[in-house]
Amino acid sequence: MRSLPPYANLLNLRFEQGEQGPLVVMPFEEDVVGRPGYLHGGAIAGLLEFAAFTTLWRELADESVVVKPITVTVDYMRGGTNHDTFASAAVERLGSRIANVEAFAWQKDRATPIASAQINFLLDRGQ
Repeated sequence: MRSLPPYANLLNLRFEQGEQGPLVVMPFEEDVVGRPGYLHGGAIAGLLEFAAFTTLWRELADESVVVKPITVTVDYMRGGTNHDTFASAAVERLGSRIANVEAFAWQKDRATPIASAQINFLLDRGQ
């Protein structure tokens, strides 16, 4: 298991195994609040990015590959409120040098996401 960067610790992220793969869970705490009673957009984006990284590393199954985000596009659909926030991701394309990953965040109902992200990663396989 890779060690988590300090930002993951600030967000108090925890990792669980869901029915459809790995889940990243962010509890609602003072450190993730933007305007009163709502999640900060940066915390939501961070959660989505960690979900994407986690899913991609699992798919790669190779600790030697260096993964670097190229582009991150986040779409905010509704405000996150005083509940745990869940995120999961799917690798849409995995090439030899580039990976495309889509991530979704939700709170009470997975069918009602609060945000999504499309992230393109550069894969440095050291060759």
